[in-house]
Amino acid sequence: MSKTFQPAELFAGELDESLLGPPLAEVLGDEIPTRISIPFTSDDSRILSGVWEAEPGLSRWEFLERGEVIHVLEGRMVVTEDGGEPVMLEAGTAGFFPIGWRGTWEIQERIRKFFVIFTP
Repeated sequence: MSKTFQPAELFAGELDESLLGPPLAEVLGDEIPTRISIPFTSDDSRILSGVWEAEPGLSRWEFLERGEVIHVLEGRMVVTEDGGEPVMLEAGTAGFFPIGWRGTWEIQERIRKFFVIFTP
């Protein structure tokens, strides 16, 4: 069965609030408040998607057991893969973090992203 929606619709309801931290990421500075809605999870829990919002801050991410595809809806951040060059992601751009990606996310302006997380 397919399901269609506008990612902005996911903000109409209440989002779950928390602080960024392990196991998702290591915060490198002040706490980073986040909000999330996950309306889709596959029957085997290997794929999930939704919308995530976070306040500015610097964090380290290691996608060791999962990967993620994102589409930035609002805001901007710079992602830097270990050993790589910084890449700006802002509203209207997309990014792919394959399993094995390691690096930092520097959220410069509150970010809202649509995401799909996958595991093998």
